[in-house]
Amino acid sequence: MKRKRSLTSRRRFLGHSARALAWVLVAPAFVPASALGRGGLRAPSERINMGFIGLGGQGTGHLLGGAWTYVPGGYAARPDVQVLAVCDVRRERREQAQKRCNDIYAQKLGQTGYNGVRAYNDFREVLARSDLDAVLLALPYHWAAPMAILAMRAGKDVYCEKPVAITVREGAVLVETARRFGRIYQAGTQQRSEYSGRFRLVAELVRNGRIGRLKEVYAYRQPGAFYPTPWTSDASKPVPEGFDWDLWLGPLPWRPFNGEAGHALPGCFVGDVNWAPHHYDFIQWVVNADPTAPIEVSYDPPAAGQEAIIHYRYANGVVVHSSGYPGEPVGGEGGACFVGTEGRIAVERSNIVSYPDRILREPLRATDQRVYRADSHSGNFLECVRTRRPTICDPETAVYSMNAVLIGGIALILKRTLTWNPAKGEFVGDAEANRLLSYAPRPPWLI
Repeated sequence: MKRKRSLTSRRRFLGHSARALAWVLVAPAFVPASALGRGGLRAPSERINMGFIGLGGQGTGHLLGGAWTYVPGGYAARPDVQVLAVCDVRRERREQAQKRCNDIYAQKLGQTGYNGVRAYNDFREVLARSDLDAVLLALPYHWAAPMAILAMRAGKDVYCEKPVAITVREGAVLVETARRFGRIYQAGTQQRSEYSGRFRLVAELVRNGRIGRLKEVYAYRQPGAFYPTPWTSDASKPVPEGFDWDLWLGPLPWRPFNGEAGHALPGCFVGDVNWAPHHYDFIQWVVNADPTAPIEVSYDPPAAGQEAIIHYRYANGVVVHSSGYPGEPVGGEGGACFVGTEGRIAVERSNIVSYPDRILREPLRATDQRVYRADSHSGNFLECVRTRRPTICDPETAVYSMNAVLIGGIALILKRTLTWNPAKGEFVGDAEANRLLSYAPRPPWLI
């Protein structure tokens, strides 16, 4: 009870502080030029106020321009977005991002000394701001779901980079939170929207029977799951100045800093939770399976010099293999190979091939079924923030795809066949496997 009172008190304090500071923090944005829609910005009422939490390579790429934004200059360059907050547990990252953003707006507005972007160490202070509409999260793997959940509870719409969640139970809470609070959520599975529509084209060709009945899919990537090994080492190093190690760890079991703090601590994951979400999200889009039907997940031990292979057998008869299609070079860059009774298609970010080649030469007909279309992943998120329509990778879609990665990872851990019941969110008759659907987070990070 004491901890609960303490957390509530902190929330109240942050809420009061945010309201008291709101006018001061945003005042520089409401200068006459921007109020009139000049200076490279839209009028304030047409802008989405955003905060950016996690400012490593991917987060900074989104904020200021990079390979994942597909918009020159990133969100900070968009006339329909106003960046108000940047946050990272590393001081140098947040201070550099703050300076660059303030410089960008100073140039746009012709306002020397613009200081409307504030830098934070603690993300809770960002979420307490009442003037923010949305946040973009690019975080260590273990923070993705908890922070997205807390952000939506705080009334913010969320764009969250993979891996969406590291346990099935986290994903279930994320979906429930988005529904309960009516928030917009976009997972960072950009292949649904970008890359000249290659992935969307394959989804529509396969769904419309251009390769006959779909039989098999080759994913080119192992799935993965959270499986922390016991911490037995006493080795530690001084925490770098300006780095909040305790907040970086967050819900993970405590361990001293040992010099490693990238996307994930070594020894916490089996398989691949980094690239695999791109592959399996795209595959789920194409396979279009019944989201309530059981899935058999089987394990093939590794041959000499090879990885173990996971096979997913869906209720509609389609089998997905975690390996690549023999002899086919296309598919490893975020893609897959789809094999049907009358041909096959392989696609990745930079290539697409079909056998026979006429499959790609024949255009889709006006009567063919189409999938959700978006030509900009970030643009789709912002449009949905305004319209309140579901994004192209909404919480239900994102979590269903991520669960495919996680249940396959659990089969890798246990090295045996499992049966997954998505309607119940559990493995059938397997207590050992079900224990791996969640973990006990370190207080106070209970969601």
